[in-house]
Amino acid sequence: MKKYILFDNDGVLVHTEPLYFKANIQALKKFFDIELEFEEYMKIMSEGTTVWQKALDKGFSFAEVEIARNKRNEYYQNFLKTENILIDGVKDVLKELSKDYKMGIVTTSRRVDFEIIHKNLGIVDFMDFVLCEEDYNFAKPHPEPYLKGLELFKAKKQEAIVVEDSTRGLTAAHKAGIECVIVKNEFTLTQDFSKASYFIETLKELKTILN
Repeated sequence: MKKYILFDNDGVLVHTEPLYFKANIQALKKFFDIELEFEEYMKIMSEGTTVWQKALDKGFSFAEVEIARNKRNEYYQNFLKTENILIDGVKDVLKELSKDYKMGIVTTSRRVDFEIIHKNLGIVDFMDFVLCEEDYNFAKPHPEPYLKGLELFKAKKQEAIVVEDSTRGLTAAHKAGIECVIVKNEFTLTQDFSKASYFIETLKELKTILN
């Protein structure tokens, strides 16, 4: 019986992934005149590697990359503040689930970005904790983030379920030994989800799996 739900953030609770992609495109183009194709970006995200390797391979320095990375972060934060990131019905689903389950968010987002995203959404109100990039040593697809989530809940692996939308997150959950639900996201639709336990169109279907 499931008692705990560990949610990914970007693409599951909020519609932010296309904005991060756009910020990376702009920074790579502006500073290095490098194009970033969608398929290439999906591979980088799935493997948990970095878009900046393209610049390093062309001979740009780590210092130059750091300047571009900071600008990317600035672009992204501006998008977060100005574009619609809401996913319809998410808050209602969380309100209903909170009656029967303990919930947490496990994200690769930086804390500063996470706080901008969730400033006035009320989503975090339903969570027992939030784990961001700064809260663990190894990011997804490493299992540490989800293992730390289990630890905070003092939960057994079989008592928890992970909700993800990416191969990177699915791999982290799989390595941690936790069942994973993939929620449909047009942005990550082409990724390999063969290790997932369940598939749902929207979060509204999650309760049917848990019952």
